[in-house]
Amino acid sequence: MNQQILFNDQLRVDMQQLHLSFTALVAGQQVGCYISLPALAHLADTEITTEEQAIQAFEQYRFDLEEEAETLIEEENFDAQGRIWLQHPAI
Repeated sequence: MNQQILFNDQLRVDMQQLHLSFTALVAGQQVGCYISLPALAHLADTEITTEEQAIQAFEQYRFDLEEEAETLIEEENFDAQGRIWLQHPAI
């Protein structure tokens, strides 16, 4: 599938639900992309206890995470709410 997927710079960190989200625009529709904070901490090999640390870890791996999200969107790997969840091994 060859669709254009755009990512914006807005990040949301939910320290209670332990995830970070960002948004993709696909054919005019917004798609929420999520990664758990434990998965992000594992990827970045760091501890995440604050929103700032989560954002810093995401920014360090932004292009890899956006590429993973793009692949999941192209594979139409959405959850029941139409979201994409990025997963990493060993989590």
